[in-house]
Amino acid sequence: MPIKQYKPTSPGRRHGSVIDYKAVLTKFEPEKSLTVGMRRASGRNHHGVITAKHRGGGNKRLYRLIDFKRQKDGVEASVTAVEYDPNRTVFIALIQYTDGEKAYILCPNGLKVGDKVMSGPTAPFEVGCSLPLANIPTGVDIHNVEMNPGQGGKLVRSAGMVAKLTSKEGDYVVITLPSGEIRRVRSACRATIGQLGNLDHINESVGKAGRNRHRGIRPHTRAKAMNPIDHPLGGGEGRSNGGRHPVSKTGVPAKGGITRKPGKHSEKYILRRRKMGKFQQRPQTVKAS
Repeated sequence: MPIKQYKPTSPGRRHGSVIDYKAVLTKFEPEKSLTVGMRRASGRNHHGVITAKHRGGGNKRLYRLIDFKRQKDGVEASVTAVEYDPNRTVFIALIQYTDGEKAYILCPNGLKVGDKVMSGPTAPFEVGCSLPLANIPTGVDIHNVEMNPGQGGKLVRSAGMVAKLTSKEGDYVVITLPSGEIRRVRSACRATIGQLGNLDHINESVGKAGRNRHRGIRPHTRAKAMNPIDHPLGGGEGRSNGGRHPVSKTGVPAKGGITRKPGKHSEKYILRRRKMGKFQQRPQTVKAS
């Protein structure tokens, strides 16, 4: 997928790059029947209190209704367009079923206009088709994986992501996620075949702060520039480096500290956790004798 570089008329243009959408997309206006207005909370909860910092502003967006469940079984659909979605990193594909119904799906790598896709246990093993994990052969690349049957895809939905179906064990299958985590998922859950597109998203350079403002990301103040009452890294006589390893305002380690609740019910489904850094060692639990 081509990366577009502009003439270096300014520092932002010199260091910034974008995806060449004209070489990839076939339609630039969304399907009106599959869009709804979206009001952003700007990081605030229902009390108006900021719970996620550095969010607000940005360009207006229409939310595209994506079919993550893919439950229209046995009906063939044709890809009519590949479109941009401002709400996610991967492109989306507009499909039209033989009965006239239209829907948006996540666009896997290699899916083109005119290709046929289908969902259900009898769907073929082709890119863009959605099947129960029990019907997918081992070693196949998958994405948009459900965690509970009928819930809709929750895992592997970002640009370039891909998971692999490793083995089958009774009512469960074992999948390897992009993070390196290996976990069991019920074989009745569905997944879509193929790797997600827009592989060059990771190579795109923002170039200037204004592009992040357009995305709704606001500036943030360095922690060590604050007062000690405002942040654990604040204060000190003159300039200082905080005197401790980086943490958030509430003291959570910024180098990958454990935030997952110990003893969570889904812990038994994780066969191997994702690769952990120096500060991600899980606490050892000692059983009482």
